[in-house]
Amino acid sequence: MKIHVKGRFDYTCHKMFKEAFTVTENVNSYDVDLAKVDYLDSSALGMLLLLRDHAGGDQGCVRLINAKGAVVDILKIANFHRLFEIVE
Repeated sequence: MKIHVKGRFDYTCHKMFKEAFTVTENVNSYDVDLAKVDYLDSSALGMLLLLRDHAGGDQGCVRLINAKGAVVDILKIANFHRLFEIVE
């Protein structure tokens, strides 16, 4: 399943982001397209962790795709490359 995020990825996206993955059951593979994200904060990192848990943790697959610039830098500083596959 693919989830697209645009603009600022912060707490204002929480409800919409959570609804995007909780409406489906038995899905353990997600691609989060960050191509149009120009900003993310700690709440976005928390939302990605919630998605990872929903997908099954280590047994699931969550790929962060098309991330670029400062977004990739933040993900790497937070060591998210250890929890998620980051595809630039």
